[in-house]
Amino acid sequence: MAKALLGYVGGSDPRLLAEMRRLQQRVQDLESELTRIQNENDSLTAAAQHRGDSSLLDEDFEIDVPQAEPALT
Repeated sequence: MAKALLGYVGGSDPRLLAEMRRLQQRVQDLESELTRIQNENDSLTAAAQHRGDSSLLDEDFEIDVPQAEPALT
């Protein structure tokens, strides 16, 4: 019954396995990018604190954007 629930028909579908590998690689790439961006943000925050640019680190700091930009896909 478990085989029927998983769609077992005599073997793994190579397209499904390829898609799973592609998605796993994409997740790994995004996790790496997130780590890189977090490290860059930490460096910029430390540099701003060192320079004394506390105005950039204030919670009330706002950027006036007249129109939101669409997300890149």
